[in-house]
Order: sequence, then C-alpha cells, then structure tokens
Amino acid sequence: MSTTPFDFASASVSEVGFVRKLNEDAALDRPDLGIWVVADGMGGHESGDYASRLIVDMLSRIPPPTSAGTLIAETRNQLERANQILRAKAAERGQSSIIASTVVVLLVYGEHFACLWAGDSRLYRLRDGEFLQVTHDHSHVQELVDMGVLSAEEAESHPQANVVTRAVGADDSLALDKKHDRLQPDDVFLLCSDGLSRVVPDQDIAAILHNDDIDAVVQILVDTALERGSRDNITVVTVKCRSPAGWETTLPY
Repeated sequence: MSTTPFDFASASVSEVGFVRKLNEDAALDRPDLGIWVVADGMGGHESGDYASRLIVDMLSRIPPPTSAGTLIAETRNQLERANQILRAKAAERGQSSIIASTVVVLLVYGEHFACLWAGDSRLYRLRDGEFLQVTHDHSHVQELVDMGVLSAEEAESHPQANVVTRAVGADDSLALDKKHDRLQPDDVFLLCSDGLSRVVPDQDIAAILHNDDIDAVVQILVDTALERGSRDNITVVTVKCRSPAGWETTLPY
C-alpha cells in the first residue's frame, strides 16, 4: 500500500570524474521506500568509499515505513549505527584515523517530506520557479560566511572549502540537522555532493532542473560539473513529485 498520495520520478548518477581514481561518493534511489540519499566519503586509502557505501547499504535496509515518525526514527537509528561502526573501524587503525562521510537524506511519507543531513552534501528544492537550498552546510567556510568574514562567492574558492565540521564517523556522537515541510505537486528535489555544488552556480542548476526529463537532468548536471572543471567525485539524485490524475492535495493556506 502506498504511503503517499504522490507519484515520484527519480534518477541518480555517481561519477568518479577526471581527477580522482576512486569514487568515494555513493547514492541511494528508493522511491518504493520514500528514501533518497547522497553520501560523500572521506579518509583516504579507500576509507571514504567504505564509509559512504556503508551508509547507503544500511539505509537501504530500512523496512517499509508505517508512519512518518517511524521512518525518521529508523533513519536516525541506522545513521547512528553507521557512526558507531565507522568510529570503531577508525580506532582499529590508530587514534588519529578518521573514516567518515557526509550524508544528506530525503524522506517522504504522506503529504510531507523531511531532510536529515550532516556535512556539506546538499538538498535543493525547485517549487513554482523558486530555487531553494534546503540544507545549510556544516563546513568551515560556511561558518566564516555566517560570521560575515567571507562572502558566499569567496567561500567557493577558499582553500579550506572542503573542510566539513560534521560527518557520519567524525565524532563519537552524531549530530544531524533536520528540516521538514509539506510536499506540493511538481516539486523537484536535488540531492548532490559538493563535486557539483562547488563548480556549478545555483542559477545554472535551477535552469537545468526545469527540464522535465529526469534521466536527462542528472546526466546534464554531471556533464556540466565536468565541463566546469570539477576535481571531485560528482553525485546527483533528482526527485520529481507528481500528483496522480484526479487527486488534489490540501495545501496549508
């Protein structure tokens, strides 16, 4: 039985890029569960690859949800378990080792969506022509922007632009931020790693998302990032919310 009155079209691409030898990104595209994920691993020596894929694998095991609350709670539980596993794995290598990954998760149930995240992988939403960054980066440069030390434009090219302040596996206690809202017909969501967001401006991403072909959108986004010189792995997941014919949502007006 469907847990939402909406239909969802989604697609994903994860690209190693022209510079890195290993893809340390991972994605999950599960419209049947109402779960979409992007994880961007870190740690070197294949540790980032292990971290991101562990997160995706554990979230893919979440059973079909029975309520929005259970879906969010189970997602948190799985991420906290992943955090414990990564901390233990790093401890085996020595006190200075870190095996970690950013994560951004989109969850849908009923007429609502929720987003959980740690790090600088992002969720965007395109609604009625308005393009919004739903998440707020957990990064060193974002803290400098928030304090007024850097402009958003200066932050993109800052030498510490890749330094995150939160990640799954980075600390003994996992801190996740959450946002939630109602879904509306024709909402388009984009989850991405910073291999896209650091080289393709928001206005260009928004323009590409207006394309109705979801499969084409994800490939165009990746190709654009490569053309703009991205030196990182690039992962994108695009989700379009569609209302079945004859169904009308009750909007919160």
